Amino acid sequence: MPFIEVKLYEGRSQEQKQALVDKITEAFEEITGTPKDHVWIVFRDVPGDQCAMGGKLQ
Repeated sequence: MPFIEVKLYEGRSQEQKQALVDKITEAFEEITGTPKDHVWIVFRDVPGDQCAMGGKLQ
């Protein structure tokens, strides 16, 4: 059973996350042949103040 972890800046809506779930699940099923009810996806919302890019805190 595949387990997919998606890390995002916090603040995405449930609708946006559902759209990602739909597309990720569809692609995984199409490419690997894994039934969609076996695809697990977990979201990790990361606060912006806990991220750095280019050597600078966001």
